[in-house]
Amino acid sequence: MQEADSTEVSAKPKRSFYAARDLYKYRHQYPNFKDIRYQNDLSNLRFYKNKIPFKPDGVYIEEVLSKWKGDYEKLEYSHTYIQWLFPLREQGLNFYAKELTTYEIEEFKKTKEAIRRFLLAYKMMLEFFGIKLIDKTGNVARAVNWQERFQHLNESQHNYLRITRILKSLGELGYESFKSPLVKLILHEALVENTIPNIKQSALEYFVYTIRDRRERRRLLRFAQKHYTPSENFIWGPPRREQPEGSKAPKTPAPPTSGHHSQTSMHKKPKDSKNPSAAGRVNSKAAEDKKVTPREPEEETDWPSSEAGSEAARSGDPEREGDADNSSPQPEEAVAHALEKKERASPSEKDEERENRNKDCESPGETGSHDDAPLQ
Repeated sequence: MQEADSTEVSAKPKRSFYAARDLYKYRHQYPNFKDIRYQNDLSNLRFYKNKIPFKPDGVYIEEVLSKWKGDYEKLEYSHTYIQWLFPLREQGLNFYAKELTTYEIEEFKKTKEAIRRFLLAYKMMLEFFGIKLIDKTGNVARAVNWQERFQHLNESQHNYLRITRILKSLGELGYESFKSPLVKLILHEALVENTIPNIKQSALEYFVYTIRDRRERRRLLRFAQKHYTPSENFIWGPPRREQPEGSKAPKTPAPPTSGHHSQTSMHKKPKDSKNPSAAGRVNSKAAEDKKVTPREPEEETDWPSSEAGSEAARSGDPEREGDADNSSPQPEEAVAHALEKKERASPSEKDEERENRNKDCESPGETGSHDDAPLQ
């Protein structure tokens, strides 16, 4: 029994500060982002207009959509196309692929030819994962080949990086609403049907947090919390209600003046009201009592409590600060300032961090780790 307990404890998931920081920057439109390319360098748009091939393979988008569809071996083992099919405002592992610019995003959304092919590319990758797009609003369901492909998806965990990239790219190019149905299906298959159990960590750590609408993220996290096993290992979303109640108990008798003499305090109230500073102290105590009072899950932050033992919670995670309720005056400004300081780090420091992260992900297919890995 002791061995089983220790195994369960060691298997408890942990949050990743780097994942939270990356996804915070994505959801908030990359604070301090500056286009480093000329506006007329529309490489991603020209690729989707079939004007240029993707590098280094030299294949045009029409050939990818017509000849690569259904060729699961090629889609699995080629690692240079995904950055072109689903571009982002951040560098991937294919350094021939160009990052999106804000101007290019707007031009892309206005180009029907590019949008049509982009949706075909999305459908092709969904089929590769065993999923099908069933309508124009983004709803998805199991594809005919779902059993074979879900088994493959459960074992080839480097594809989780691809799914994160796809979700991000959908949001950049005007299809934010397509993300929630896909994430909901993946959570359902992982937590309820148990068809792709290996994906649940990436789904909760990455996929959910690509969604920019905080209410939608919380809805998905509540669904996941309901079905997650073991339930005590669920470290995402609102903290458990019993934790604030436990911490509230010792704080109740703390103020000596209001202990058992509430009536006396009532009689003294007119005298205190003449003293502005005393009234201010009474108001501040009332505000503190309100903070201690547990709230419904809908009102909690979607970042886990520090009780979960996450590295992110201990490190002042940007997701916690950015998504917290308005308990602090300007949470997002504080986080943006912290991120700005991080961006100002010396080139050597940034290169060292990137090098360390790349070392951790030299063979993502073998390690199966999504944490801290650069997107493909």
